[in-house]
Amino acid sequence: MNQRLRTAATGVLLAIYAVPTYAQQATTAVNDTLQISLQQAWQKAEDYSRKIAITKKATAIASEEIDDARMERLPEVEVMGSAEKATNIPIYGNGPFSKPTSQHEVIHSLYKVGADLYLNIYNGNKLNLKIEEDKILHKLASIHQAETTSRIRYQTAALYLELQQARIFRALILQDIADQEKQLAEIQTFHRNGTVLKSDVLRVELDLSKRKLTLVKIENDILIANQKLNQLIGEPDERIVAPALTAIPETPGNYADYVNEALHYSYAWHTSAENTEVSKLHVQQVKANVRPKIGLYGDFYYANPQIFLYPYNPSWYSLGISGIKVSFPISSLYHNTHKLEAAKLELEKEEEAHKDTEDQVRQQVKEAYLRYKESLVQIDVAKTNVERATENARIIKVTYFNQASLITDLLDADVQLLQSRFELAAAQVLAQNKYYLLRHITGTL
Repeated sequence: MNQRLRTAATGVLLAIYAVPTYAQQATTAVNDTLQISLQQAWQKAEDYSRKIAITKKATAIASEEIDDARMERLPEVEVMGSAEKATNIPIYGNGPFSKPTSQHEVIHSLYKVGADLYLNIYNGNKLNLKIEEDKILHKLASIHQAETTSRIRYQTAALYLELQQARIFRALILQDIADQEKQLAEIQTFHRNGTVLKSDVLRVELDLSKRKLTLVKIENDILIANQKLNQLIGEPDERIVAPALTAIPETPGNYADYVNEALHYSYAWHTSAENTEVSKLHVQQVKANVRPKIGLYGDFYYANPQIFLYPYNPSWYSLGISGIKVSFPISSLYHNTHKLEAAKLELEKEEEAHKDTEDQVRQQVKEAYLRYKESLVQIDVAKTNVERATENARIIKVTYFNQASLITDLLDADVQLLQSRFELAAAQVLAQNKYYLLRHITGTL
């Protein structure tokens, strides 16, 4: 890019932040403008996002599930107490439908307090498997939280760049309108001197009106993009946001490096890998159904009356019982057969899905990488086009005022120059968008 083009580009970028919109002039003070960098926008979006807040809660819940499973290693303890009243036992000597012939005296008041305990020693390793499953589910929740944060960051970057592009377009069209008005004044002077036709003046005025209509559309694009970004970062809808200047990303590295990054950090790949681990645990959990269950148990209580051993008596007594309990679910030997086969098939399905996810990740990285490189090429082409369009417009203007070319040639040259400047600005913004998309796909945003 030559010195004149660099100077013009610098002036355009500075003008982005010097010219307020007509709507902003009417409704908002200058000091209410929010000057914000992309990193600051990311931070505000993360702090405000309800989606991120939800995933944080889900991660916290998964952490509590792990602690809850670990607590099941502690013994089950239960306390109880009862107070009862019993009637005498009537004796029906003449049959059930006759009056009682006598009453058998019993102890009428019964009291009991006690506690029982059960400590699981071995249950087919089900508890350890449950804890491992909860740990994996916690990892999945953490991955989902990180993925949601990355997605919000990319959405913020996309809206931030959209607003930035609209403000660049506004600066370009305003500068172009000013140039066209100056050129119109020159043509009107030539018309008064009888050098050019009235139709030339009308054509230039018509072209200028189209540019002013384009400015109105760009102004509305700014307001729409501004509101979308405000809603994402938690600002009032009418708050003016002035995005800071952002540099063009660095030259892309090796494609293989991006693939390696994706296989280390990609959220889809890690989610698929953890789902496969869950399926492996399910196979082990189903196998545990045909293993014995061993536990220690104990009972201790105070009671009155003593009716545990004969003869009974109305006295308080205590009793403690402890032992070991072993059981084996014989029916699981045949009930578990198809459950195990289903679990193994589920594991095979997840393994195939994981391979498919890896293919998709590599394809997404490839596409994003190539589109990013393509956008950088577009920048170089757009810079060359701006240089050519600038020189072409200069030549046509000289020849027009020397009456060597038509007004249509002049207007076409001006439109081509404006379009080439728009294309350069759009290419620069697109390159940044593709860069952040590539980082999002690789899991490094």
